[in-house]
Amino acid sequence: MSADHRFAPAAGLGVLATLRRGVQVSPQLVQGLGVTLLLAVVASLGKVLVPVAVQQTVDTGILAAGGPDVSRVTTLAGVAALGLLVGAACSAFVNVRLFRSSEAGLWTLRTRAFRHVHDLSVLTQNTERRGSLVSRVTSDVDTISLFVQWGGIMLLVSVLQIGVATVLMSVYSWQLTLLVWLGFVPLVVALRPLQKRVNARYTAVREQYGAMLGSISEAVVGAQTIRAYGVAARTQRRVDAAVVATRRAMIRAQNLVAVVFSSGVLVANLVLAVVVVAGTYLGIAGELTAGRLLAFLFLVQMFTGPVQQATEILNELQNATAGWRRVLGILETPVSVVDAGPAGVPSPRGAATVELRGVGFAYPDGPPVLHDVEVTVPAGASVAVVGATGSGKTTIARLVARLMDPTSGSVLLDGVDLRDVPLADLRRRVVLVPQEGFLFDGTVAENVAYGLRDADGAMPSPDDARVAEAIDALGLRPWVDELAGGLSAPVGQRGESLSAGERQLVALARAYLAAPDLLLLDEATSAVDPATEVRIARALEKLARGRSTLTIAHRLSTAEAADLVVVVEAGRVVEVGPHAGLVAQGGTYSAMHEAWVAQTR
Repeated sequence: MSADHRFAPAAGLGVLATLRRGVQVSPQLVQGLGVTLLLAVVASLGKVLVPVAVQQTVDTGILAAGGPDVSRVTTLAGVAALGLLVGAACSAFVNVRLFRSSEAGLWTLRTRAFRHVHDLSVLTQNTERRGSLVSRVTSDVDTISLFVQWGGIMLLVSVLQIGVATVLMSVYSWQLTLLVWLGFVPLVVALRPLQKRVNARYTAVREQYGAMLGSISEAVVGAQTIRAYGVAARTQRRVDAAVVATRRAMIRAQNLVAVVFSSGVLVANLVLAVVVVAGTYLGIAGELTAGRLLAFLFLVQMFTGPVQQATEILNELQNATAGWRRVLGILETPVSVVDAGPAGVPSPRGAATVELRGVGFAYPDGPPVLHDVEVTVPAGASVAVVGATGSGKTTIARLVARLMDPTSGSVLLDGVDLRDVPLADLRRRVVLVPQEGFLFDGTVAENVAYGLRDADGAMPSPDDARVAEAIDALGLRPWVDELAGGLSAPVGQRGESLSAGERQLVALARAYLAAPDLLLLDEATSAVDPATEVRIARALEKLARGRSTLTIAHRLSTAEAADLVVVVEAGRVVEVGPHAGLVAQGGTYSAMHEAWVAQTR
C-alpha cells in the first residue's frame, strides 16, 4: 500500500524524541512546570528534615556532653514535624498542578487525534480495522495518561529526592556515598539495554491490544450476520485468539519488567547491608558519629526507595511511549485530501455544474479502476451512471464528493478544481446519500437534524420546526405517523430499529435539510419493499427538484427518468446520452436495458 494511505508508524523515534514530540503536540503538559518543580524541591527538602533532625537529636540532644537535652530534642521534633507538614502540602500542590496540566495536554492530544482521523481520506482510514483505530484515540492515550499523572509525578519527585539525598549523604560521609553510587551504577548501565527490550515488548502489547479491540468490535457489530450463518464458534475462536495473543504479549512484557524491578530491589538491599557494615567500621574508627550513621541510613532509604520506584516508572514510561508513538502515528499521517481553506477559491451557492476531465483513479497497490473519464453534469440536470458491479460507478461518486482525489485528471465544480475549493464550501454545496444511510443512536428527529447547517456550527435542536417541515415537504408524514413515537421514535444503534428502506427515508430528509446544490445518490431505492420504494421515489423526486443530481443507478428504472445516462464499463465511459437515444443506438446500454426488461416481465 502506498505510503500516502498508511498510518505513519513513528516507530523510529526514541523515548526522548517521542516525549519531545508529544510535548510539542500537547504543550499544556509543561505549562507552569517551573513552579511545579520549585514545589517539588520544597517537598523533597521537607522529607530531608527527618534524617537531619534524627542526627541532631542523637548527637546534640540525647548524647549531649552534659546529658540529654530534652528541650533541644523537643524543638528538633517540632521542626521535623513542621517540615513534614510543609513538604506534604507542597506534594499535594505538585499533584494537583501536574494533574491539571496533564488533563489539559491529554485533552488536546485526544481531540487532535480524533479530528485528524476525520480529516484523513476514506482510503487511509480503511488501512486499519475500526476497533484498532479507536484504540489509538482511547486506550493508547489512557496509557499516556497513567504515566503522566502517576509516573510523571513520581519520576519528578524521585529524581529530586535522589539528588537531595546524595548531597546530604556527601555531607555526612563521602566514603559511604561513594559506596552507594558504586552499588547502583552497574544497575543503571545494565538497565539501558533491558529498557530497549521492555520498549519493544510494550509496543507489541499496544499493537496486539488494538488488534484485539478490532476483533471484538467486528464481532459485536456483525452479531446478526454471525448468528444468521451459525459461525459463532468460529468467531469465538478468532476473538479468543486475539485475546490470547494480547495476554501473551502482556505476560512477556511483565516478565521482563519483573526482572528489572527485582534487580532494583536486590541491589537496594545489598547496598543497605554494605552501608551498615561500612558505617559501623567508620563509627568504631571515630570517623562517624552515631547520629550521622542513623541519619545516613535514613538517607539511604530515601535514595534507594526512589531508585526502585524509578525502575517501575521507567517501565510505565515504555508502555506510555509505545502508546504515544501510535497516537503520533495518526497525527503524522499526511492528509491526502487537503483542504484549500481560506486560500482556496470561494464556491458561492447556486445551480451546480460538475465536470470530470480525464479522470483516472487507482486504489493503493491496485490496478487502475477509472481510465480517462469524461463526464459533465449540467446545472439543474439529473444524470444517472450505470454499469456492471465493479465498473467504477461508486468511485466516481466518491471523487465528486471529494472523499478522495483522482490520481490523474481533475473534478471541477462550476469550473473550479475541487482541490482548490474550500472543503467548507464543498460540503455546503455537495451532499452524498450512500446506498446504506448511516444513522446515529438517537431519535428520528435527531438524525434528520444532522442535515441542518447553523451558522455557529452548533447542533440544532431536533425540535427545530425545520425538521417537521422537511418531513412534510418530502411527503413522509404518513410514514412518520406510523412509527411508535413519531419523530421521537428511537432508531437504535446504526439505525437497526428501522428497516433499510426506512433508514433511507431518514437519510433523504437529512439531505433535504442540508439543501445542497448537487445531490449525489448511490441508488437509494435498492433492496427495499415496494411500498417503501414508492415513498423513496416520491421523496427523491421532491428532493432533486431544482438541483443537480448524479445518481449511481443499480436499477435502469432510475436511468429511464434521468435527463442524461452515462454508461461505464471496466472503468471507462463508453456511452453518454438520453435514455431513449441510447436504447435506439443499439449499443451497451441498449443491451443492458433489453436484459432488464426481459427480467421484469
